Formats: sequence, C-alpha cells, structure tokens
Amino acid sequence: MLKRQGTVEAVAKRTKRANPPAAPEAVPKSGKAKERGGIQSLERAFAILEQIALHRDGITLVELCKRVGLHTSTAFHLVRTMVRLGYASQDARSKKYKIGGRVFSLAAGALDENEMANRVVPVLERLTARTGESSHFAVLSANDIVILARTGGSGMFQLVDRAGAVRPPNATALGKVLLSALTPAQLERYLEKREFDRFTPKTIVDREALLAELRKVRRDGIAFDDGELDAEVRCVAVPVRDFLGRVAGAIGISGPMWRLSLQSLHEKSKLVRQSATEFSAELGFRGGQEAPLP
Repeated sequence: MLKRQGTVEAVAKRTKRANPPAAPEAVPKSGKAKERGGIQSLERAFAILEQIALHRDGITLVELCKRVGLHTSTAFHLVRTMVRLGYASQDARSKKYKIGGRVFSLAAGALDENEMANRVVPVLERLTARTGESSHFAVLSANDIVILARTGGSGMFQLVDRAGAVRPPNATALGKVLLSALTPAQLERYLEKREFDRFTPKTIVDREALLAELRKVRRDGIAFDDGELDAEVRCVAVPVRDFLGRVAGAIGISGPMWRLSLQSLHEKSKLVRQSATEFSAELGFRGGQEAPLP
C-alpha cells in the first residue's frame, strides 16, 4: 500500500509538471481605462481639427504630426476618418488637409438670429458695465437693420430701443457698419429703390455722401452717429465677424451728447472693439482671416 501510494504521488507530480495549471483569464480593461482611451482619441481629433483650421492654405500630414505631437500612423488614421466624415478635406494635388464642408454646415446652422441674440447678451452686459452706456447688437435681416439684443446703461438718460426694433441704415452707426460690409453689387441693389428719411440736420440722405461715408467705415472698421438719428444722441459701432471672416452683425453703444462727448466716444470705442473681438471669437473668428473687402 505504501509503495502504491508513493507511485500515485509520483505520477501526480509528473502530471502536474506536464500540465501546468491554466493561466488566469486576462482581466478586461476597467471602465475608467476605456473611458480614458475614448477621451484621448477625442482630444487628439480636436487637436488635429484645430491645427487644420489654423492653416487656411492647408497643412501636410508631416507638419500636422509635428504640431500635435502624434505618430504618423495615429494622425493618419484620425485625419482619414475626419475626411470620410466630412470634417476635413484633402487636396488631390498638394495632399494638404483643410477644413471640410461639414464643419461649415454645423457652424452656419448654429448662427441663426435667435442663437446669436442669446449668446451676445452676456457680451453686451459686460460692455454696458464697462462703459455705463446702452449696448446694442444688430444684423441686416431682410434688408432691415434689426436690433437683435440690447442692454440698458446705468446713466440717468437711456435710449428706449427694444430688441426687434428696426433702425434706419443711413442714420445709425450700426446701420453704416452693416451696409459697409455689402459688396458693390449688393449695395447697388439695396440703394436703388430706397429713399432715406432725414431725422436731423446731420442725417446723411444724399447717395454719394452715404457711399463716401461707407467707404470710410469700411476702411477704418468703425462707424459713428453724431446726432444723425436723434440730435441729442451719439453712437459708435464696429463689425462682428463669423468663422468665415464675414461681417455677421454690428455691436455698439449709444448715449446722450451731454454725457458722451466726442472725446469720451472715441475712448469708449476701444471697449466696443474689445467686445466685438470677444464675440467674434465666440462665433469662430480668428484674427487676420477677414473676408476680402467689397
């Protein structure tokens, strides 16, 4: 019995050496690890998209890899997927990557008047807090200069313009900015059947005088209303640009002459420009990519 038992034990040992226990099953990645992998892919994709957007003339894969710090194969697979989905495009000859039409479609869809009105209000509130004057944002809608949003100032005298109000293009700083952004053909069509009302002795009603004023606004990137709509009110406005560099609207302030002297108006115009730059950036505009002047 003892000999048999010893034999059994020896056989068991030999069997154990010949058939080692199976390795434990691989433990699947945790949910956090998977989530981190997904986040990393998104971060890389957006980094690529941002670099493509910064290079309006296109960017090669080699340069793209340098900019985002990715291996060529990783960057290639990501950007190829973006091309397939329409968020990037590749020039057949230069092989450079550019922003795809899908991005422009999404951005254009987000820039409707209601959305812009909602997003500009905080900008106007900050501008009013800095200047103490009423702030306005207007767009050219169906040939009308429409106030999309406004905030009231803290001074004793404030304009009563309401959101949705239509303002005359020839007698307001906002209107001049928006008209100055039209191409010559668009402006010609706009002016050919319009007669401009005179509100004060300073209102511009002559066609040639208005065209000269618009050329100045286009050149300087700023418009003024020195008692042209209301003899006791001054205004200043500057353009707001969208992701394509086009003028999407105009932002400005207004106040009574006794509080808003010409010197004060010019000083506060710097704050108006800052607010316009701030809102333009929110709409996707990057400095230096203005659409060509009409």
